[in-house]
Amino acid sequence: MKTVPCPRCGAPAPYSPDNRWRPFCSERCRVIDLGAWASGAYRVPVPLDTQAETPPDSDPEELKR
Repeated sequence: MKTVPCPRCGAPAPYSPDNRWRPFCSERCRVIDLGAWASGAYRVPVPLDTQAETPPDSDPEELKR
């Protein structure tokens, strides 16, 4: 049976349909990870400077259309 490290604690977790918490090792790790998502602990960084997204050779007025 293939095992993978639990994303939360690193313990080996069986990666099969028999593991109802896959890829986590237990319900506890799954719930902790879900709580981190719900609280906003996991975020995708967004650039604060929108000008940085404009290619240097493009016309900003043309992008507004």
